[in-house]
Amino acid sequence: MSLSPWDRRSFFVVCLFCRFALLTNAPALHAQTGNPVALETEWDIGVVLGEMSAHAGRLLAAFGKADAKAWVAKGASETYAAQLDSCKQQTKAFEDEAKALAADPEKLPDALVLLFRIQGVDTMLGSIEDGLRKYQSPEDAQALASLAAENGTNLGRFQKYIVDLAAERDQRYQTMDREAQRCRGVLMNQAPPSTAGRKK
Repeated sequence: MSLSPWDRRSFFVVCLFCRFALLTNAPALHAQTGNPVALETEWDIGVVLGEMSAHAGRLLAAFGKADAKAWVAKGASETYAAQLDSCKQQTKAFEDEAKALAADPEKLPDALVLLFRIQGVDTMLGSIEDGLRKYQSPEDAQALASLAAENGTNLGRFQKYIVDLAAERDQRYQTMDREAQRCRGVLMNQAPPSTAGRKK
């Protein structure tokens, strides 16, 4: 069945209305699915992100105590110096991004970028700890390892939040799609306006 211009305009208006209603009533819609996503509130995860940003600042201060040039003078590979510089840059970005995301934590792409950055820092930390232990001080290496471990609980909550946020978004869009399909079906099944009796 072909739709007249009036029908097509009506269809788009109704679908836009359906989408708006779904977006503004997401909690009620999730309740109707039977499997709502238990997403942390923006306030709660914002506090977690603020703590993670502060933790990154403490890591930066600890990196400042590492003297990679002295390590090289003692026979260490120059790779250590490059890794330390990279780790400082990535940790500074981690600090800034976590602070920014705390203000608007539902930005899923930004959350994923931050998670990957933290994982990159964690990967390099092992090498920095090794350099500290071999060429500077075992105590400093242990202090850095202990400091790094402090972020474990918050990182676990952040990872779960990302998974839940992605699931919540997927659930919402699936519901939106079903409702849009229902609206489309209703309009397609409606008879076109009768033209009988109209004067030319």
